[in-house]
Amino acid sequence: MAKLGTLVLSLPIPEPVRARAERLFDCIEPPKHIGTEKLIAAANANKADAVLISLGIPIKADAIARLPASVKIIASTSVGFDHIDVAAANARGIVVGITPDAVTDATADVTLLLMLGACRRAKEHVRSMDQAWSVRNGFFDGLGLDLTGKTLGIVGMGRIGRAVAERCRGFRMPVLYHNRNRLSPELEGGARYFASLDEMLPHCQVLSLNLPGGQGVIMTAEKFALLPKGALFVNSARGNLVDEDALIETLKSGQLFAAGLDVFKGEPNYDTRINDLPNTFLLPHIGTATIESRTDMSNAALDNIEAVLSGRPAPFPVTL
Repeated sequence: MAKLGTLVLSLPIPEPVRARAERLFDCIEPPKHIGTEKLIAAANANKADAVLISLGIPIKADAIARLPASVKIIASTSVGFDHIDVAAANARGIVVGITPDAVTDATADVTLLLMLGACRRAKEHVRSMDQAWSVRNGFFDGLGLDLTGKTLGIVGMGRIGRAVAERCRGFRMPVLYHNRNRLSPELEGGARYFASLDEMLPHCQVLSLNLPGGQGVIMTAEKFALLPKGALFVNSARGNLVDEDALIETLKSGQLFAAGLDVFKGEPNYDTRINDLPNTFLLPHIGTATIESRTDMSNAALDNIEAVLSGRPAPFPVTL
C-alpha cells in the first residue's frame, strides 16, 4: 500500500495507533517533549504533509507562516483549539482537525471527581492520611457537603456538558444550563435553559464550566458574587476562563464553599496560592488521561489526517 504522505508527530501515541500511522504515513518523530520550533523545523526538513500536535504545542500565526507549503492539515489530539490560530491556518488552505467525541466521557468523569473531591474536602482528608491519620475528626469536624440533590448549573452544554448533566442526574441534581443557543428538547434532557448567565448563577449550588477556551474571562468577581453563598465551583474546561485572583478571594471569603479545578492559567506554572487554600481540590489537567481516551484521541486525529491526505473532508474539522 502506497503511503499517503509524511506525518510529523509531536507526541508519543499508543502502540496500536502507531502501527496504524506507520502503515498509512511516513512518520517522523522528533525527540520527546518537542516544542513548536522543533516541530516546524522537522516539518520543513521532511516536507511534511501533516503534523499531529496536542494542547502543549501552540501553533499561532507566526508558526503557521513558517510551515512548509506541503502541509495540508494540523491535527490536534484535543477538543479545544485555542492553541491554534485557525484563521491563519485556513488562510493558507490548511485544515485544522480536532477530536471532540474521544474526550467526552473521560472529561465528564473527571468533572464528577472534582465535584465530589471538593464537596467532601478530599484534599484535607488525604493529607491527614498521608500524615498517619494525624487529625481525628470529631462528630462536627471535617464536614463536607452532600452533592446529591444540589442544583447544578452548566456553562457550555456541548458534548461534555451534556455528559456531565447525564452523570449528575444520577445524583438527583436538577440541571440548569447557559449556552450560546438553546438545545433541542432531546438534547436538553429536561435541563432548564437560561439565555443570561447572570440570571442563572443565583440558582446554582454547583457551577461547572464546560465550554471551550478562547472566549475571554467568564468568571469574574462580579459573577462569583451572583452565586448563592456556599456554592461549589468546578472547572474542567480552560483556566483562562477564570479570574483566578477573584476566585481566591471568593474562596477566602466563604462565598464559595470550595472549588474543584483541573485547569489553570499558565499551567503547569499555576498560581500555587490556590493550592494553599484548604477548600480546593486540584488535579493537574488529567481530564482525558485514561488509556482508552488517549487511544481514541490518537485514532481520531489519524482519521482526520487520513481523510484529508486522501482528498476527503476531515471528519472533525474546526469551522469558524
